[in-house]
Amino acid sequence: STLPLNHSDNMDSKETVSSNYKSFKRTREEEDTTSNNNSSSDASSFVASNNTNVPTATQFIIPPEEYKTLPPELQHVDFTKRISWRKFEPYTNTPLPYTSTNTKPQFTKQFPALCFHINATSKRARATTLHLPSERKVETPIFMPVGTKGTIKSLSTEEIMNDEALNCPIILGNTYHLALQPGTELVRDMGGLHKFMNWNGGILTDSGGFQMVSLLELAEITEEGVTFENPFTANTSFNVNENENEEDDKEKASKGERMLLRPEDSITHQNNIGSDIMMALDDVVSSVAADDERFTIATYRTLRWLDRCFAAHKKTETQNLFAIVQGGLDVSMGGLRDKCLAGFQVRDDHIPGYAIGGLAGGESKDDFWKVVDQCCKALPDDKPRYLMGVGYPLDLVVCSALGVDMYDCVYPTRTARFGVALVRGGSGTMRIKSNEFSTDERVIMDGCNCQACAGGFSRARLHSLLKRGNPLGTALMTHHNIAYMMYLVRGMRKAVIEGRYEDYVIDFMNDHFQGSANGGEDVPKWVCDALNAADINIEKLKK
Repeated sequence: STLPLNHSDNMDSKETVSSNYKSFKRTREEEDTTSNNNSSSDASSFVASNNTNVPTATQFIIPPEEYKTLPPELQHVDFTKRISWRKFEPYTNTPLPYTSTNTKPQFTKQFPALCFHINATSKRARATTLHLPSERKVETPIFMPVGTKGTIKSLSTEEIMNDEALNCPIILGNTYHLALQPGTELVRDMGGLHKFMNWNGGILTDSGGFQMVSLLELAEITEEGVTFENPFTANTSFNVNENENEEDDKEKASKGERMLLRPEDSITHQNNIGSDIMMALDDVVSSVAADDERFTIATYRTLRWLDRCFAAHKKTETQNLFAIVQGGLDVSMGGLRDKCLAGFQVRDDHIPGYAIGGLAGGESKDDFWKVVDQCCKALPDDKPRYLMGVGYPLDLVVCSALGVDMYDCVYPTRTARFGVALVRGGSGTMRIKSNEFSTDERVIMDGCNCQACAGGFSRARLHSLLKRGNPLGTALMTHHNIAYMMYLVRGMRKAVIEGRYEDYVIDFMNDHFQGSANGGEDVPKWVCDALNAADINIEKLKK
């Protein structure tokens, strides 16, 4: 049954979006000329030459003088009140309907590729299940390892999928990188990424939006889309370290092939990839940028680009398209995050799930948790919430307390390649390459079922492998770190289902922060503030 709204939607706004969406879709179906004709002469489109039915959405490309103007669907929204919709306990007095973990999915015509069940809550923390096509199932809280080009470095698909210590139900792929190498047309022709990498689990693909930040020096962002310099076709035959004129080298390196990624292109690539969950292309600005005007433009553009993504999406029966909340660090009443959320509220009928974007880019932890808190309080309780680019264990424990379901990050696998293991207690990490472990006969972490620990590889042995650059050392460390993340989220889920997530959080914090009175560190203030907001009793923390 349809869950009741916390307060009424603005029907005028919904009608505006619906009208735009239908007009856009009708135009797209009628046009059969290639979209490359609309591209700038010095930019080649990411879209394959045989995908000629995805035109540029000219009716959504507004003139520059309107970039900072509040979108028409939001003109009548009351921004003196916090934006939120379909909220239940503990946010309101309305009981939240739960579904048992063994309940079979029932897909709907509205969202034929996702059935979302809430299994339990503990305070604001949630244990949920995402049922995806082909009987794929993802239980949350969940951490998604990042397989940028369809592989997690140093691990086989068999290990990721079937090893008891890992058994990851879903991984992440990167649309931008897969479009460059090997090309999403090839992936499509090989039967999609699931078949191409022999993977039966879920796949989530990002849209390429993050590269607007990570590859900002190679990107030019306009209303039409983002144009990248292809780093793989740039002139890199020279050695920067041997050339005295470094600026000349940079100029040469920047003369690669220019490629345009529009919302339509991003969705075409993700349709080619065949991921279970796709992300809309959003206009991403570094969270530490000091440019209010740019944040405003990006927030409103994200809404327009979402409409273009809706219209370009061809495989709604098998693929979900999530929206990404932007708005910088502005959590003020009626601020940019509120405006983006309001824009999604009037588009909610088209959106099966939501992501929180624009974070993990160097902002303060105080700013970080406040954005997460606002979004979790606003977004509907009957849809999944995904916090993008976050993978520190401490952040997962805190943000799950605030109500987040899904996470991804390169941190566990990247730090493994640098010889750093994730562990329980203390600082949470162990630098195996440090000399102090060169004669240590213990395994990384007692009770861990990863190949390194269960296999009896001592810290000394791993230290030796890593110092000599032996690939086995990297593989074992990667296996351990992913196993640790799976151990973490499974423990979190178990605690939520048993109604004791508060105790789990307190135990986790006390393991990692012994308190200054005990000669250790105190729990950081931002953690205490975030846990307070999540109604966790921090008086139990060590001091």
